[in-house]
Amino acid sequence: MKGRPKAVLVLSDDERETLERWARRPKSAQALALRCRIVLACASGATNNEVAADVGVHPATVGKWR
Repeated sequence: MKGRPKAVLVLSDDERETLERWARRPKSAQALALRCRIVLACASGATNNEVAADVGVHPATVGKWR
């Protein structure tokens, strides 16, 4: 295993609902929407590399927001 272990991300229903709302809201800043999509994908169990490929960012960016 390379690097530090990935943190397990567990979201409450309220947290998940808020992140989903921010991610799809047209008036949300795009940087905020991107971070929401990263956190939601990480919480679903995807690896940093999978999330990075799906969202279109570097894996280090995913690690920052995990």
